[in-house]
Amino acid sequence: MEKRRLVLVGNGMAGVKTIEEILAISKDQFEITIIGEEPHPNYNRILLSKVLQGDTTLDDITLNDWDWYEENNIQLLTNEKVIYIDREEKMITTNVGTTLTYDELILATGSKPFILPIPGTDLEGVTTFRDMKDTDEMLAASKKYRKAAVIGGGLLGLEAARGLLNLGMDVTVVHLGENLMDRQLDEAAATLLKKELEKQGMRFLLQKNTTEIVGQKRVEFLKFSDGETLMCDLVVMAVGIKPNIDLAKSAGLKTNRGIIVNDFLETSFPNIYAVGECAEHNGIAYGLVAPLFEQGKVLAKKISGYETTPYKGSVVSTQLKVSGVEVFSAGDFIEGGERKALKVFDEQDGIYKKMVFVGKKLVGAVLFGDSKEGNRLFSMIKKQADISDTVKVSLLQPIGGDSGESVVASMASDEIICGCNGVSKGTIVQAIHEQECTSVDGIKACTSASRSCGGCKSMISELLEITLGDQFVATASKETLCSCTDLSRDEVLDAIRNKKLMHTREVMNVLGWSTSEGCSKCRPALNYYLGMIYPLDYEDENESRYVNERLHANIQKDGSFGVVPRMYGGVTNSDQLRKIADVADKYNAKLLKITGGQRIDIFGIEKEDLPKVWEELDMPSGYAYGKTLRTVKTCVGETFCRFGTQDSMSLGIALEKRLERVGSPHKFKMAVSACPRNCAESGIKDFGVVGVEGGFEMYVGGNGGTHLRAADLLGKVKTADEVIEYASAYFQYYRETGIYLERTSKWLERMGLDNIKAVIENPKQRKELNERLEVALSVQQDPWKKIIHSEKLKSELFEKVKV
Repeated sequence: MEKRRLVLVGNGMAGVKTIEEILAISKDQFEITIIGEEPHPNYNRILLSKVLQGDTTLDDITLNDWDWYEENNIQLLTNEKVIYIDREEKMITTNVGTTLTYDELILATGSKPFILPIPGTDLEGVTTFRDMKDTDEMLAASKKYRKAAVIGGGLLGLEAARGLLNLGMDVTVVHLGENLMDRQLDEAAATLLKKELEKQGMRFLLQKNTTEIVGQKRVEFLKFSDGETLMCDLVVMAVGIKPNIDLAKSAGLKTNRGIIVNDFLETSFPNIYAVGECAEHNGIAYGLVAPLFEQGKVLAKKISGYETTPYKGSVVSTQLKVSGVEVFSAGDFIEGGERKALKVFDEQDGIYKKMVFVGKKLVGAVLFGDSKEGNRLFSMIKKQADISDTVKVSLLQPIGGDSGESVVASMASDEIICGCNGVSKGTIVQAIHEQECTSVDGIKACTSASRSCGGCKSMISELLEITLGDQFVATASKETLCSCTDLSRDEVLDAIRNKKLMHTREVMNVLGWSTSEGCSKCRPALNYYLGMIYPLDYEDENESRYVNERLHANIQKDGSFGVVPRMYGGVTNSDQLRKIADVADKYNAKLLKITGGQRIDIFGIEKEDLPKVWEELDMPSGYAYGKTLRTVKTCVGETFCRFGTQDSMSLGIALEKRLERVGSPHKFKMAVSACPRNCAESGIKDFGVVGVEGGFEMYVGGNGGTHLRAADLLGKVKTADEVIEYASAYFQYYRETGIYLERTSKWLERMGLDNIKAVIENPKQRKELNERLEVALSVQQDPWKKIIHSEKLKSELFEKVKV
């Protein structure tokens, strides 16, 4: 049966969640294309505040990486914006001229931050807090400037303010209302929140109406309607959002505040749907993730041709993601008229709880200082269940104490644990018993619980402990290879050796993986471990590698690739430079850049041109994409420098030629400096060498990345040959004992420097490590040349595969 063409406009959480639901029930029905304006794959926008606060990174909040799109045969177009919909021809056009026809079109264009209509919003230093670009702008500003003003005391504004505080800025929150989070909290809870955030260093200007942002080129101060001013050099506008309806409006679809949809998320024109923050259902455009996911489930069934319960709207809850502050609200939490409140306030411990009832039905709740009951209350609000007087009291007391029974244990099976994804206690218990999920990550993989805001992780952990009993104690502290298995890295490697398992799928089948195909975390790891254990017999599985490693080049944000040829020790010659210049001209390279590893990166090469570029360069691959040795940085050494004590260039070249190509748990960087002036930055490399009078000092475990770490002294030797011998043994020991994707800085801290030294300094063990490395090196070949001489590989990798 011919597949229907499904186009999703928007690569955000709501739209991609809909696609996930479609794949789960009708994977073979559609040929799917997703178009996103950002350069990234789908990430968790809810956790941007955690990135800003320094608790995590973009990689950590990525929900679906590049490999997920390829594995599901989804064409992802990034950095493109759909600007035109031809409803009659069923065709869309993007800002870069891409045209696509569709059978079904989903609009998930999200929302836009509301910008106050005041002078000065176009000044440098004025930003919103909506996407990763905004986050990067704030991170960059914090390195140069000191005073930040956040306009808006709602959920997003406070999370932005907390992040800027963490970055060392002086932060003032400017809010038009009398109370913070006035749409989510009552006055009592808002007052407690303000006091707590003031303790953390936040300042507040309430009931302040901003009338102008003033500055020459960059913002200098805010001006208010009462004539007062506030000095600042960064302004974050967080005053609200509005649905992004521009595309729908230009296409003639019915819009109001959002794109008007019915109970099945259908717009006013056939075969066009809207989901997420851009959609308006019964006069409401939702801005929280849980309702958007509820919409996605309904739309997935509708578009796949399955019967489904219509979407009837959502009850919403809110949880503030600021470290050290517990805040929760849900439903209609303002008392008055027939709405009666039951409150408990412990002023000493700063705990406030309120439930609002209509008769015996719970309709709203506010919790501050202790939000454990939040999900349970939210579930009761959604079900509109009758609540007895006894249950009322038990829900609120004792304050700050032990009720004698776990909140999770007392929850009914159908009560919701994960509000964002609508996952009940019963579903999680079923996953524990039937799918043998014994960790929070395992539950996330099986049910999607905790995948969004993460606020329910503690409840899931508690439920695991209650359900598994003693078994939970045995597995709780163990770091599993991934969520597909309960086995640790060491247990998997022992089984591979003992059972002589030779293929990734054989490992998964024999060791009882919960998913038959594995995941993007375990497949590359198993591929590496098998190759490390059986270097002569194992055939590398290219399909188990990440996209950059499969295609032997670095994919860029515009879909083109960067090519980095090997320059041993950072040394080149005029012939190589001519080749690079000729290739750059012939294939319209967009940028030539000297890298930090003393090489030249050729940016902007199209995928189909990669083999031709490699052939014409006639240089080895620099493995700038690989989990292997990347570079050996060198200074000019005693050959040219009057301070140099050793021939750093020759030693650097020898090290690079010795260790190139063989795989390792993560990228591995080296440097050789000819004297203690350390011009090659040997002190922050995985393995660094410093020339001194009469020999060389060797440093290990350094990292110059986001988590800067100075290298530790491994030891001192007299000759270059000894450096190579020690470096080779160290590299092989890391290969054998490192966890896949673990940098040497983390590996060294986990293993202990003294323990590593004891192995490397032992002549017998050092010799054996070198011998095992020789075996691994003996089967390595340059991947660029391998592909150049294989028509099959060129066809499979550069003509058929979508990236």
